[in-house]
Amino acid sequence: MNLGNVLVTGGAGFIGCALSNQLAMHAERWVVLDSLHPQVHENQVRPTALHESAELIIGDVVDEKIWENIFDDFAPDLVIHLAAETGTAQSMYESSRHALVNVVGTTRLMDALGKAQIFPQQVILTSSRAVYGEGRWQTSEGIAEYPGIRSKQQLESGQWDFSELSPVPSAAQETWPHPTSVYGSTKLDQEHLLSSWGAANNVPITILRLQNVYGPGQSLSNPYTGIVSLFSQLARNGKSIPLYEDGNIVRDFVLIDDVVSALVAASQLQQKEAVLTCDVGSGVPTTISQVATWLSDFYDAKPPHVTGQFREGDVRYAACNIDPTIQLLGWKPQHNLEEGLLKLQQWLQDELSAKGL
Repeated sequence: MNLGNVLVTGGAGFIGCALSNQLAMHAERWVVLDSLHPQVHENQVRPTALHESAELIIGDVVDEKIWENIFDDFAPDLVIHLAAETGTAQSMYESSRHALVNVVGTTRLMDALGKAQIFPQQVILTSSRAVYGEGRWQTSEGIAEYPGIRSKQQLESGQWDFSELSPVPSAAQETWPHPTSVYGSTKLDQEHLLSSWGAANNVPITILRLQNVYGPGQSLSNPYTGIVSLFSQLARNGKSIPLYEDGNIVRDFVLIDDVVSALVAASQLQQKEAVLTCDVGSGVPTTISQVATWLSDFYDAKPPHVTGQFREGDVRYAACNIDPTIQLLGWKPQHNLEEGLLKLQQWLQDELSAKGL
């Protein structure tokens, strides 16, 4: 396959670096724009995991001048828009920062493409399961309900679930987006903005709503990067993993390798629809207690303990039905959770050993 010229925003991050080996094989030329934010890149230097053939431009997606410089001599056939502020909890008290990067950064990209009269063959957006918020639940009779955000009073009283309702895995074709965090709202904004721009300019837009991505290459220092790497380090040090709420928060954990293969599959689409939206996950709902217990057993650490703590804006259940995505992309995940966790631990061991930890 030949992807032609490729632009990847936020391409020096976790997903971008993992994707870089694929792009190196199939892109004629590819440019990465990344701010190397210190929360993700401690030393603000080019990541060693980013393939050497990537043309890295250090800059902010909000900077109009950066876009002018890029498009002055580079016209992408494919744009993969990864750049985003991603902290769900963090977004609740750093709302402006998330809106600026995620929303304004996307409009800057659109404006710059239009100004340069560049209309790619496809734009791929990595969106998030956060756009669904709490998603769809149902009664015992199968009647759909959208309970929305759990109130602070509800959480303080330990009422973690919604009375007499059962959760339903999200599916882009069926589940209405109801974000419960600023982050989720800004990701939904990205979807709407690009969909409108793409339709007006005859540019197909592919939206991949990612579930909880984890795996080798994930930041070990960013406190907002995800619970799997945090849990892994605690268990490796023999500590008891703290579990929020009652430990039965549900997530769909998908290995980075499977996310990369989904992006590659999306880039090969001969897309007829103006906008195609797919859920990318493992398709297997898993409690955080199950993950913590596996890791504790693996390291022979102290058992996990329930704290009863909670995060405002967090959702109880987030998992997806990947059957439509399998059909639409011709893709399916190749790794189960145990295989993925084992891969992460092997990588973690190598990384920390190299640092003498």
